[in-house]
Amino acid sequence: MNKTDLIDKIAAGSGLSKADSKKALDATVAAIKETLVKGDKVQLVGFGTFSVNERPAHGGVNPATKEKITIAAKKVAKFKAGAELTEAIQ
Repeated sequence: MNKTDLIDKIAAGSGLSKADSKKALDATVAAIKETLVKGDKVQLVGFGTFSVNERPAHGGVNPATKEKITIAAKKVAKFKAGAELTEAIQ
């Protein structure tokens, strides 16, 4: 499913127009992104939790040259599915 398909599903399920559904989806995604940038987490009970994880620097190997390299530390977005979502998938 892509963004357009999701907007169509939101419109059908909520009774909103496609334009309003797009605005709602964009606002939701922006709010989640803004919260993660601040380092906070977003919990949607029954669905899951979006959070930021810090990965430490670690060693690696360049596959082309077999040279050892250091991979820099970085922050990554993480999603952990909630119990209801996990159960629904199984």
